[in-house]
Parts: sequence; C-alpha cells; structure tokens
Amino acid sequence: MHPILIDLGFYALPSYGVALALAVAAALWTAKRRAEWAGLDAVRIVDFGLWLVIWALLGAKLLLVAVEWRRYLGDPAQLLGLIRAGGVFLGGFLAAVIAAAVMLRRYRLEALPTFDVLAPSIALGQAIGRVGCLLAGCCWGRECHLPWAVTYTDPVAAANVGTPLGVALHPFPAYAAATNLVIFVALAILYRRRPAPGTVFAAYLAIYGTARFLLEMTRGDEARGLYLDGLVSTSQLISVGLVVVAIVLFRWIGRRGRT
Repeated sequence: MHPILIDLGFYALPSYGVALALAVAAALWTAKRRAEWAGLDAVRIVDFGLWLVIWALLGAKLLLVAVEWRRYLGDPAQLLGLIRAGGVFLGGFLAAVIAAAVMLRRYRLEALPTFDVLAPSIALGQAIGRVGCLLAGCCWGRECHLPWAVTYTDPVAAANVGTPLGVALHPFPAYAAATNLVIFVALAILYRRRPAPGTVFAAYLAIYGTARFLLEMTRGDEARGLYLDGLVSTSQLISVGLVVVAIVLFRWIGRRGRT
C-alpha cells in the first residue's frame, strides 16, 4: 500500500489521484478507438464522455455524503476531505447516466450506440481506478485469513480514510479490479461482433450489477450505507436495480428485433 506515490516535501502526489487520471485517460482513449472502428463521431463521443466523467465524480461524492451523512453532520469540517475522496462509484454511474440523458440531444448522439461504445471503457476505467483504491487503502475488505489477504500498515492511509492497520483483510479493490478487467475484455469482444444496439450496455449492467452485489459481501468499510440490520449495502441495492434495468433492456431489444 502506497497512498503517497511521490513525496517532494512541499507536495505529496497521491496514488489514487494518479490512478484516477490514468483510468479516465484509458477509458476515453479506448472509447475513441472503438468509436472510430464503428464509424461513429469519435471526437464528439470523447467530448461527451469527458463531461460524463465530471458528473460522475460529483455524483460519487454526493452519494458518499448521503450514505455517511451522520459523520459529515457531526463534523462538517470533514467535507473538505471530499477533495481527496473518490466517492461511491455507483453514485457516479447514476449521475453520469442522468447527465447523459440530458446531453445526448445536445451532442446529437443516439443513446444506445453511444452507451455501447462507452460501456467497455467504463469497465476498464473501473479496473484501473480500483488499483488506486488498493494503493490508497480505501474500500478495504472484511477481516480474513486467506493466503491472499492484505494487511495495511501505512499511517497516512489510516489518517486519510480510516484504514484499519495491522489486520488481515480481503483485498476488495483487487477483487474489483480483476473483475472489471474481465468485464472490459468480454464487452470489447462482444462489441466487435456488432450485436443489436443496447446489447453491450445491457450486458455491462447485468454482469457488473451481479458481480458488484457478490463482491460487496467481502467489504468491511463503513462507507457503504447498510440496511436490513447490516445485511445489504447501498451499492447492493443499486446493483439489484442495474440487473433489473438490464433484464428490461434485453427484453426490449429482443422485441425490437422481432418487429
């Protein structure tokens, strides 16, 4: 774990910030290449995607505040820490989808083909971003004693995000990074097969929603919002919603193909 990638004394470069920048760059670059291959307006899609990234960052932080409102209400000064915090991904994803619905007409882009182009790149960005989580010490897992458990030791992480030190934990960020990398490859291959518009995006919703619901069972941090006596997290509830939307979208695509 290396929450600080480079410390110059007068300035410390955070590992998570570097990973986030790389994630955005990789996502936009692969989306551009995919759009060019499909004969779409790549420049317009990249510009559109960049705006979605901005809204996603805001949405992720807003959901973090929502699920931890008691902590921020008790100590409003901690709101300044949101500058460093990445937030809750699914909050960012929902904010990006809402923003996309508003901006599609402005950019004169078709919804489903555009979402299909972006979906694999979203998964790639998530994979890289989760490496940043692992380095920063956030989104830690439950206590475990498996051979691949990780033990955080850097006091900077504990001070920044409350990472428990000296305890063997599930490496949730590593699980999530590997899962999203597999999703990226699968969706990229699916896109090359030119399925019906909306299929790649629906597949992302279904696969990621299911995977995230299961992976949440290994989470140990409190930045999740817990319901039903701690059995279900905010992210799990949203994940169920993503799967439901995917099923509806798949059925709609199927009916559309038969007409």
